[in-house]
Amino acid sequence: MTFSALRVYESESGFLQKIEQIPMTDLPDHDVLIKVEFSSLNYKDALSATGNKGITRSFPHTPGIDAAGTVVESRDKNFTNGQKVLVTGYDLGMNTHGGFGEYIRVPGNWIVTIPANVTSEFVMKLGTAGFTAALSLHRLEHNGISPEKGKILVTGATGGVGSLAVALLKKTGYTVVAATRKQNAHKFLYELGADEIISTEEIVSFSDRPLNKALWQGAIDTVGGSVLTGAICSCSMFGAVAACGLTQSAFFKSSVYPFILRGNALLGINSAETPMGLRKTIWQKLSAEWAPALPQTFSQSCGLEETIHKIHDILEGKIVGRILVNPLL
Repeated sequence: MTFSALRVYESESGFLQKIEQIPMTDLPDHDVLIKVEFSSLNYKDALSATGNKGITRSFPHTPGIDAAGTVVESRDKNFTNGQKVLVTGYDLGMNTHGGFGEYIRVPGNWIVTIPANVTSEFVMKLGTAGFTAALSLHRLEHNGISPEKGKILVTGATGGVGSLAVALLKKTGYTVVAATRKQNAHKFLYELGADEIISTEEIVSFSDRPLNKALWQGAIDTVGGSVLTGAICSCSMFGAVAACGLTQSAFFKSSVYPFILRGNALLGINSAETPMGLRKTIWQKLSAEWAPALPQTFSQSCGLEETIHKIHDILEGKIVGRILVNPLL
C-alpha cells in the first residue's frame, strides 16, 4: 500500500520538493497509525522543506510539524480506531515523517485527543502556531501579567503565531498592540482584535536605547533580533516578554537595565517539548474559554502541490494568517 506525501530531496543543486507515492512501510515503527485530515504550514516546516539542517538532518523527508485526523491502527491501549486526535511538536515533521502526507505513525505519548466540541479543521487552524501563542499567554500570566495591568505587544502580528496571539489576547480581555511592517494588513489585524497597530520599524528604533519609556506591560515576540530588544526595553515595571520566534534573527542585544531597574522577565517558549499534562491543559483551554474568534479570511486550505508554492511564500513573508494543508485535495 502506498500513499501521497510531499517529499523533500537533497541534490547537488539544492533541495527539491515533490509529491509522490510512498509505501506505508516507509513510516517509522511507532504504535499509532493516523490518517491525516489536516495539517498546517508553519515557518519551521518551510525551513525543513528547504534543507535547514538545524531542523531536519537527513533526506528524503516529509515535513509537517502538525497533524490532525483519525486513528486507524493502534498498539497503544489509550487509543482506539476511529478516535479523533492531534499531534503537534515533538519530532513530528523534523526527523520523523510529518503531516504533509496522508498518514503518519507516531508514539502514543505524542498524541492529544481532540476535544469533542471542536473539529480536526479547527485545531489545525490553530496548530503549533495557536498552541505556541497560548503557551506564551500561559507563561505571561504565571509571571503576573493580567488584562487590567496594561497593553500587550504582539510582534510579527500577521504571521501564524502572531495573528493567533492577537485573537487569543483579545478573547481573554487584553488590550492588544499589533506590530507589523505590512501596511495592507491593518484591516486584517483589526478584525482579529488589535486595539492599536504600530510599525515594526518603530520598535526597532527603540533598540538602540538601554531603556525606553514604558509602553506595554508585556509582549509576545515572534521575531527576535532588534525587535525583541525594542520590546524588552519598552516594558513597564515587572513586565515580561515571551520569546517564541526568530523570523528576523536568532540573536539580540540588551542591557541589564530592563531586568534590574524594572524587574522585567524574558520567558523562553518551547512548544515542541511541552510536557503532556500542560499540553492537554492548553488544548482544553483553546477549545473552550480561550477559543479565539477567527474571521473567515483568516485561513485558506490547499493541497500538497500548492503547499510547495506556499513554502516559499512563508519564507518571504508573504503569508497572512494560516495555511491549512489537506493531503486529500
